[in-house]
Amino acid sequence: MTSATEAVAAKATQPKTKSKQNLGYWKRFGTFYIMMAPALIVLLMNNYLPMFGSLIAFKQIEYTSNSFIQSFLDSKWVGWDNFDYLFSTTDAWTITRNTLGYNAVFIILNLVIGVTLALLFNAMRSRRLAKLHQTTMFLPYFLSMVVIAYLVYAFLNPDIGIVNKVVLPWFGLNPIDWYTETKWWPYILPLVNTWKGIGYYAVIFLAAIIGIDNEYYEAATLDGASKWRQIWSITIPLIKPVIIILTLLQIGRIFYSDFGLFFQVTRNSGVLYDTTLVIDTYVYQGFIVSGDIGMSSAAGLYQAVVGFVLVFASNLIIRRFSKDDALF
Repeated sequence: MTSATEAVAAKATQPKTKSKQNLGYWKRFGTFYIMMAPALIVLLMNNYLPMFGSLIAFKQIEYTSNSFIQSFLDSKWVGWDNFDYLFSTTDAWTITRNTLGYNAVFIILNLVIGVTLALLFNAMRSRRLAKLHQTTMFLPYFLSMVVIAYLVYAFLNPDIGIVNKVVLPWFGLNPIDWYTETKWWPYILPLVNTWKGIGYYAVIFLAAIIGIDNEYYEAATLDGASKWRQIWSITIPLIKPVIIILTLLQIGRIFYSDFGLFFQVTRNSGVLYDTTLVIDTYVYQGFIVSGDIGMSSAAGLYQAVVGFVLVFASNLIIRRFSKDDALF
């Protein structure tokens, strides 16, 4: 009888204890949730609410009224027709090949050149010169792609460009019409992208290298390890988590391209589409030029889904080899 009474009393006090715990939790962390609220609202409105627009990919939009929402509601569902039309053309293969190919090259260059420059900056004896070089390399990262497009045009202008007027004559070569010959752009675009963004990656890798305790290098020096041995055995393994995270973030964006790079720098030259047309510029062309909003949305949804899958697949592979280095 006594045990039954105690059990009933314990059940009666349990909700009170839980409510007190919840009240204490909100008293302790409620301020932080209030501080997070504006950013969460902006994130919800900018990143998640627009996802409902993906439904356009499954409709044939007909402008039956001045209101786009009403036109969207009145338009008929076409299922996978927009995707069938997209993949039945050679455009799907071209834009997928270009997007994946260029971004794979960008990731490799950002990793290799970024780590190399970070190691060189860290080895510089004069800290003032090191900071000067870092600032100089970081400057292009803040430039608008429109400005960079004009800089590239100053070099590649067929008539008065520096390359055609100064560089090629030195080697006895004929001028090249850069904006009509596709074979050069698989080299030009990675060069421009690396020049613009490599300072960002170099600074991040340098920050990771600076955070390494000098005792590791002192011990390695006492053991007779060379500089190269210290880099391969100490520096690279200790900055591996940073390398993995940056690579994963880039893989997550492997189906997205810098619109300014592929649209502004190439001056949207139709002759170059075979080597410069990527998913982002294709969506723009499909929407602005042809007005086919359904197929443009299908291409955009295809881009988002594949990118999402690649992030999870890459992270899963990393978790199998090094769980601590995985992003999530």
